Amino acid sequence: MTDLNPSQLLRLLPLWGAALLGACAAVGPDHERPAVNLPTQYAVPMPTTSAPEVSATWWTLFGDATLDGLVEAARRNNTDLQAAVARVEQAEALLREADALRWPSVGVSGTASRQRTSDLSAAGNGATFNTFQLAATTGFEIDFWGRLRRASEAARAQALATDHAREVVWQTVSGLVAQGYFSLRMLDEQIALSRDTLASREEGLRLLRLRLQGGAAGRLEVDQAEAERAQAALQLRELQRQRELARSQLALLTGQPDLNLAPGAVRNLPVPPPPPAGLPSALLERRPDVRQAEALLAAANAQIGVARAAMYPSISLTGAFGGQSAELSDLLKGGARAWSLGLGLDLPIFDAGRRRAQTARAEARQREALAAYQGAVQSAFRDVGDALTNLEAARAAQADVEIAAQASERALQTAQQRYEAGYSAYLELLDAQRSANATRLQVVENRRAQLAATVDLFKALGGGWTPPQLPQAAGF
Repeated sequence: MTDLNPSQLLRLLPLWGAALLGACAAVGPDHERPAVNLPTQYAVPMPTTSAPEVSATWWTLFGDATLDGLVEAARRNNTDLQAAVARVEQAEALLREADALRWPSVGVSGTASRQRTSDLSAAGNGATFNTFQLAATTGFEIDFWGRLRRASEAARAQALATDHAREVVWQTVSGLVAQGYFSLRMLDEQIALSRDTLASREEGLRLLRLRLQGGAAGRLEVDQAEAERAQAALQLRELQRQRELARSQLALLTGQPDLNLAPGAVRNLPVPPPPPAGLPSALLERRPDVRQAEALLAAANAQIGVARAAMYPSISLTGAFGGQSAELSDLLKGGARAWSLGLGLDLPIFDAGRRRAQTARAEARQREALAAYQGAVQSAFRDVGDALTNLEAARAAQADVEIAAQASERALQTAQQRYEAGYSAYLELLDAQRSANATRLQVVENRRAQLAATVDLFKALGGGWTPPQLPQAAGF
């Protein structure tokens, strides 16, 4: 060792630190995925129809190019998503910063000064002289207890959690776009049906007024028809108002204030195939909010190690190598060579319990993150169960809704014939018209409910129902 010159010693500082670092284990607990007691199957019985693999672009299964374009516009323009992406970039930068602290810092320092000593100083010569100094410097904290490693681990988990949070925002936005689009298409179809109803009411009122003039109808019937026509007009205006609100919401989600969509029909959209029987509850583990909660738990777990390491001594190495001279021209000469090596030790002895309190706080945060993770898993399980229940209910109601619609149409025809033949009062015809109008709207609403429940199921499962390769705890 005595044969090494100072420049060689400086180059060996990082190697000494790495050797010491490798010989030490980081304090604090390692992250392990906690067990959550959940059923392995969902209670809602599912059909045995096999379902195709569902990709992350689940909205394409509805076969609507307009919907595809709206989702893509939201990916480009949605401000919430843009903010989430920016947060991911911030977290990645913090991770690089934390990783950089584990490596030596190297820099160059230089000074130039002119100085005069006092005539009354110990030397008493009142000399004036210059001092020039140029040196390469380095500093390195030996991560003996793993404080920096745990900090880097926490930053990595935080970055992962932020990325999962971005995916949560994206799933939320894409789901809102799909739900809003289905509502708009439902309103389009209901507006078309209401226009037909209003036209029918206006024609009926016109005929009744002619019959009133001829003495074949009473004033009561005309007033009843007038009220029904007004109700149909009010229904149409309300649906048009709701349609404009749905369009405005889609415009906001997609970042297109001037969005204008031509009318369509919700019944033209196919309902994706049902999930397979016995959908496993393990699928919810791929949900981004569950992964985000686990990443935050891993970060909180690593912060315990950071807090505990602060209770132990910290060791740092510093060094400098360069030249010092009275003349600038002599700065790089061999005789001007100067160097220094330093070892720093920070040993906490008494801090009135501050470090222990910091450790206790980190442990409490870890317990909070654990509870949040368990709650996220339980909420995810509930979301899937609710979506399955709604989807099955809407699918089961489809047959009854169609039967009711067909029966009400037949009843309307019969009531129309009975009234024209004089066998029944006009009130019976009005009741049949109201029933037919309600069931027409209900058929459209039930189709939207099926599509909406399918979207909820896609979101609840993180995109579909084909089991992925689930991440292991070692990924953190």
